[in-house]
Amino acid sequence: MRSPGPNNHGAPEHNTAPIPAEQWAIYRQVIACARELGIRFALGGGLAVSVYTGHWRTSKDLDIYVLPRDREAMIAITHTAGLRDYHAERPYDRTWIYRSSLNGTIVDIMWAMANHRAPVDETWLVCGAAVSVNGESVRVLPVEEMIWDKLYVLQRDRCDWPEALKLIYAAGPTLDWEHLLARVGEDLPLLAGALSIFRWLCPGRAGAFPGWLWERLAVPAPPQGNVPDTERSRIELLDRRPWFAAGTALC
Repeated sequence: MRSPGPNNHGAPEHNTAPIPAEQWAIYRQVIACARELGIRFALGGGLAVSVYTGHWRTSKDLDIYVLPRDREAMIAITHTAGLRDYHAERPYDRTWIYRSSLNGTIVDIMWAMANHRAPVDETWLVCGAAVSVNGESVRVLPVEEMIWDKLYVLQRDRCDWPEALKLIYAAGPTLDWEHLLARVGEDLPLLAGALSIFRWLCPGRAGAFPGWLWERLAVPAPPQGNVPDTERSRIELLDRRPWFAAGTALC
């Protein structure tokens, strides 16, 4: 397992997420109970994406990742906090996630990938960035594990590849690519596909990635030197709304 780092990939140590006070009170109670019981966890979802990309957005749910052995104890904590199973309102697959809600606020407990490709392990919980959210010190998932997980969300009604590309953009130059490639394993063509899109989308940024990476993935290396200012026009071919944090250079 990689050594834990207090603040990987330049993620800021102190963030203030735009979370309404009534929502945060629920989240804080769940977090406090988990700590009191000694359950290790890391936060994922939109909050974790915001930490690495700097593009904050409001959300009505909190994604908490735990080891499989801690799932029942963590589910019990949501009950103590007054949340109830979301299944009656909207059925879901309980084999990898438990969804709970209270007054429109949702807390998701996850212990594996949705496709069961892998369970949550120690690396997910201790190697991500350490941040302060609304005065609460927490750790988010490692960016490598987030990209790995999002590569498999390419469904008819949901696709996480845009978020994966944003994470690659934000953390690519300092990403632990060897670790990510080891995680992806035999599914390497999936990562190669995402990076092929990224290379076309942001050739200047892609040029900052390790040279060996492109050869390993059998993807043509991005052009070196000055790159024509094509990133913005290419992004707008896919989505005219801003992809990256305001004020962030494209390459």
